[in-house]
Amino acid sequence: MSKSYLDIIKIKSNKCFNGKQNVYKHFSKSTDCEMTFSVYFPNNYENKNVSVLFFLSGLTCTHENFISKAGSQALADELNLVIVAPDTSPRGVKIDGDDESWDFGTGAGFYLNSKAKVWSKNYNMYDYIVNDLYETIFYNFNLKDSKAGILGHSMGGHGAIMIALKNPDKFQSISAFSPILCPSKYPWGIKAFSNYLGDNKDDWAEYDSSILITKSKEKRAILIDQGLDDEFYKTELGTDDFEQIANQIEYPITLRRHEGYDHSYYFISSFLKDHFEWHKNQLR
Repeated sequence: MSKSYLDIIKIKSNKCFNGKQNVYKHFSKSTDCEMTFSVYFPNNYENKNVSVLFFLSGLTCTHENFISKAGSQALADELNLVIVAPDTSPRGVKIDGDDESWDFGTGAGFYLNSKAKVWSKNYNMYDYIVNDLYETIFYNFNLKDSKAGILGHSMGGHGAIMIALKNPDKFQSISAFSPILCPSKYPWGIKAFSNYLGDNKDDWAEYDSSILITKSKEKRAILIDQGLDDEFYKTELGTDDFEQIANQIEYPITLRRHEGYDHSYYFISSFLKDHFEWHKNQLR
């Protein structure tokens, strides 16, 4: 019998703020390996008008970081939000070089589809999120009438904005914490794009939010929060560049800069309620 990404196995379940924090695994056709993801279900969600939010994590993270550090469950239960948190890369696929550095390979899939031969069999996190995981969630959990939004942090912020811009039919609300906004211009993105995609800059442009917003017909509003004590703010993220481009084309972004906050989950947890409420309002 062939493996289907729609077939899931529950591997963990904990009651949390009246709802359930669950963890599942399934086989992904896009990454050609088993993937793990978490879902928080508000209490009695089947009988409520819930929205679905996908949270994409950053470099080195797994499905666990957001659900254990952000304080999301109480807010999700209060606002009737189903929260999906996937892994950040394939795991256990044993590719030479995938564990040599913290910012590339395992834990650093960059939410794209790789074109480089050595990576292209497994490192297709774009298709995994947009197709396999999205369809798995709506198929298995009776959510066909629910709308979806997407948010993320750092590399996951890049993924969230980029994926939403390319798939406005699937994701109707967008936000990010400390996102990588101009990956084609800064070291993390250049390293990832060069290795996963090769030297063709047209391929890079397909995953660069600062380019994609110039082509967006929907112009769906984006909320971005950025800490001013973030050690990567000026060297990796491209926040100011993105803001300048957005202003030039009158793209609707709300960019909030916060004194004293860094790149950590302490920052995320401080403003997560704002983001959840933003999505709830956008998805009405």
